[in-house]
Parts: sequence; structure tokens; C-alpha cells
Amino acid sequence: MKRQMKRISSGAFIFFLGLSVALASGCAARVGIYDTDHRDYHRWDDNEDRAYHNYWMESHGREPYRDFGKLNQNEQKDYWNWRHSHPDDRH
Repeated sequence: MKRQMKRISSGAFIFFLGLSVALASGCAARVGIYDTDHRDYHRWDDNEDRAYHNYWMESHGREPYRDFGKLNQNEQKDYWNWRHSHPDDRH
């Protein structure tokens, strides 16, 4: 029984070590979001986050900042419309 627990705990250690490496490298931070109106995918990375912050300041400057994931569907749609009219070098 002790041997099995030792194997489980070492396996858990390796799992969490791998997870921490993935998080540190930014793998887990890249999320793909599908824009239904424009029928395309956007990778949510540092670049997209920067664009969203610019959008928020331009469109909602006096309101408290809200994460994209907390916006309702219409508010997210407003962002994607803004984003398509404000492309950067990658789009």
C-alpha cells in the first residue's frame, strides 16, 4: 500500500510540475475564441488582450474595467465589430 501511495504521489508531482511549466511558458494562456458574426477564430493572447484594453478605454473609458469573459453576448459582439475595424499587423 505504501508503495502504491508513493507511486501516486510521485505521479502527481510530475503532473503538477508539467502543468507549472506549461503555465509559465504561456501555453495555457492561449485561448481560441470563435467570432460567429465574422465567422473566424481569434487567438486570445497578449496581443488580443492589449487590443481589448484599447477598445475598453476607447468605448467604455469611464466605466470600471471588465474582463472580456464577463461581457454578455451583445457586448462581446460589439468588441469583435470594433476589432475587425481596428486590425493590427497579424490580421
